[in-house]
Amino acid sequence: MIEVKDAKETKAGTDFVFGNPSFADHEQIIFCYDKATGLKAIIAIHDTTLGPALGGTRMWDYKSEAEALNDVLRLSRGMTYKAAISGLGLGGGKAVIFGDSKKDKTPEMFRKYGKFIESMNGRYITAEDVGTNTTDMVYIREMTKHVTGLPENMGGGGDPSPVTAYGVFMGLKAAVKESFGSDNLNGKKVMVQGVGHVGENLVRFVTEQGAKVYVADLNQEQLNATAAKYGAEIVSLDAVYDMDVDIYSPCALGATLNTENINKLRCAVVAGAANNQLADENIHGKMLTEKGILYAPDFLINAGGLINVYSELKGYDRKTAMEQSEKIYDTTLEIFKKAKAEDITTAAAAKKIAEERIAIARSV
Repeated sequence: MIEVKDAKETKAGTDFVFGNPSFADHEQIIFCYDKATGLKAIIAIHDTTLGPALGGTRMWDYKSEAEALNDVLRLSRGMTYKAAISGLGLGGGKAVIFGDSKKDKTPEMFRKYGKFIESMNGRYITAEDVGTNTTDMVYIREMTKHVTGLPENMGGGGDPSPVTAYGVFMGLKAAVKESFGSDNLNGKKVMVQGVGHVGENLVRFVTEQGAKVYVADLNQEQLNATAAKYGAEIVSLDAVYDMDVDIYSPCALGATLNTENINKLRCAVVAGAANNQLADENIHGKMLTEKGILYAPDFLINAGGLINVYSELKGYDRKTAMEQSEKIYDTTLEIFKKAKAEDITTAAAAKKIAEERIAIARSV
């Protein structure tokens, strides 16, 4: 295990970590390696002012270490804001494991990873994310108690995806209300990009409200199944940004809102489950505003999953988690109001509220 103080002495030099554009004053970055199991992981803790850092572990086949580091830093920082704006007693953290989740993961790998988490003495609590599931969390739990997202028969909340999707649904409806004057989705056209666990549940929610849904995903099998189940229309990934729809909902990986894609967008609202949707929050948040597209900040509306796993720490109750996620609707409207009053982007308004809460906690 290598901590930040050692990482700066690697061949990559100081720019690899401390000079990384996404470093953003992280408190701690830990590099985990185990030759026997093939484990290569990075755990990032951004801020623990409000409590221990809680964030999921993502398993992804990264093209480079630099790509993985940038991803985990951006995700970790987003978790800090997500916890703060949701009023939770948590800090922000995240982890990534290198590898293809369909063929590289083993129980031994996750048990070893659990030992690394245990060595952090509760500063970081993990959960599932892209490429990991409740079974992986059970293997981690064999080595540490600092894990959530466990099966219901172990006192956990099980798959948090329905709660995450419900929060996104609430944020989406709030954005539709702000943009169209009513949150009625009947007849609205929604482009959902990514139909994994969260995306599929979101498709279910909006379909039940009478929306016309278009779907796209890399996983053709999952895409076909979702389209058939909910009567959605399949769209090629190349055509996603050109669709003439009311709502674009990115629910896969982040950074889809870049200059090229925003120029193509033909929607009134962007509201989805993906983390870090803005490739550059300053440039692209402003670009959306100038184009007249209302953006529902991702770390606000996708906080349902965090709310769900946080409730495990307090004694899990699905009904309570859903009720807490429902509050995302009102919070989203408050963010829109603040953005309008202060003439700033919605992303900046959400970030400002989160940072104010952290600042208050630091001053006590």
